[in-house]
Amino acid sequence: MLKRTILLLLFCASGLFAQAQYLFIPMDAETQADHLKAYGISYWVLSKGTKVKWLLNYRGGSFLVPNVEEIKKELIVRGVSFEEMTEAEVRSILELVASPSQNMQEVLLEKAPKIAVYSPTGTLPWDDAVTMVLTYAEIPYTKVYDEEVLSDQLILYDWLHLHHEDFTGQYGKFYRSFRAAPWYVEEKKQAEELAQKLGYDKVSEEKRDVALKIRDYVVGGGFMFAMCSATDSFDIALSAEGVDIAEPMFDGDASDPGYQNKIDYSKTFAFTDYTLERSPMVYEFSSIDMTTKRTIDRELDYFSLMDFSAKWDPIPTMLNQNHTSLVKGFMGQTTSFYREEVKKNVLVLGENRINKEAKYIHGIRGKGFFTFYGGHDPEDYQHRVGDPPTELSLHPNSPGYRLILNNVLFPAARKKKQKT
Repeated sequence: MLKRTILLLLFCASGLFAQAQYLFIPMDAETQADHLKAYGISYWVLSKGTKVKWLLNYRGGSFLVPNVEEIKKELIVRGVSFEEMTEAEVRSILELVASPSQNMQEVLLEKAPKIAVYSPTGTLPWDDAVTMVLTYAEIPYTKVYDEEVLSDQLILYDWLHLHHEDFTGQYGKFYRSFRAAPWYVEEKKQAEELAQKLGYDKVSEEKRDVALKIRDYVVGGGFMFAMCSATDSFDIALSAEGVDIAEPMFDGDASDPGYQNKIDYSKTFAFTDYTLERSPMVYEFSSIDMTTKRTIDRELDYFSLMDFSAKWDPIPTMLNQNHTSLVKGFMGQTTSFYREEVKKNVLVLGENRINKEAKYIHGIRGKGFFTFYGGHDPEDYQHRVGDPPTELSLHPNSPGYRLILNNVLFPAARKKKQKT
C-alpha cells in the first residue's frame, strides 16, 4: 500500500513538472494571426515588470513569455496566436537557437521603453504610419513638439519618432501645389506663431534648433526613428546650421548666395554629398530622395532585407526581424535614399539594388542610435494629401509595419557595448 502511494505521488509530481510553463508567440507567416498585436503583447508584458525573450530568426523572430493566466487571457483577447510549452520543449528550442550552426540568437527584453512621438497637435491632411501602428498594437506613447523639445523634455523618453516634419522651415515644399489650400495657410500661420512665441524671428531658425536638440538627445543615448520627409530634412537642417537655405516665400528674405557650397556634411547623421533643391516650385528637398529617379513598376516594387549574423550582429538582426525578406515598396515625399549619398558608416538594412536605393538604414551617433525608413505608409503605395488613413485591422501581418515595431522594442533589449 505504501509503495503504491509513493508511486502515485511521483506520478502526480511528474505531471505537474510537465505542465506548460511558457507561452510561445510564433512570428512566422504560417501560424501567427496578428503579427502587429504580438509586439503590443510583448510591450504590455514588459510594462508589467516581466522580461520577454526574443528569439531572433527563430520562426520569424518569435517571443517567449511565462505561462501566466493574465498573459494568456490578454493574448486571447487581442487575437494573438500562441502555443503553451513545457520546460523541456523550451529548453530544446533554446539549445537550437544557441547552436553555433544556427543563425539565431536569444535576446532578453527587460523594460518597456518610454515612447515619444514628435508631432504637431493640430489636424493635418495626412496621417502617420507610426502613430497608427502604435495605436493598433496598443503601445502607449506621448506626443511632444517644439516646446517640449526645446525645453529638454526628451530626456524623459527612451525612443523618439519624428512625424513627417520639415526641419528646414520650407513647409514641406508644398508651395507649388498647396500654397492656397486652407490647411497649408493655417499650418504656416501656426508655425510662425509658435516660432514667435518661442522667441524666434523665423520658423527655419526655430526648426533648426529643434533639430539640434534632437541631435543632442541621440548623442546622449536616445533612440530616434524617422520616416518620410523627417529623414532627409533633418539631416539637411543639421548640415545647414548657420546658413539660410529658405527662399523669401518661406521666411521673408532671400537665401544666402551660394549656399550649396556652405553645407557641412560632417554634421549629418546619414547622408553626404547631396545637392539641395533650390526651387520652391519643386516638391523635393535634395538629391537624397529617389522618388523622381525611380524606374520600376508598382507590381515589381519590392525591397530586400539584408541578412545579418544574429550572434555577431544582433542589433541589425533585431531590426530586420520579419516573416519574409522581401517587402513591398511604398512611396512618400521621401520614398528612399540614393545609395551613393548614404554615408559609409551607416548600415543599410533594406535596399533595392536595381534602383541603387536604400530604403531602410541604421546608424550610431554618440551613445545613441537612429533609424531612417523611407516612404509614408507601408500598406498604402502612393498615399496622397487628404487620403483616408489605412485600416490596420486589414493588414495585421504587414511586413512593412513590422519593421517599425522592431525599432519600438529595440530599446528594451539588453545590449552589448557598441563601437562608434
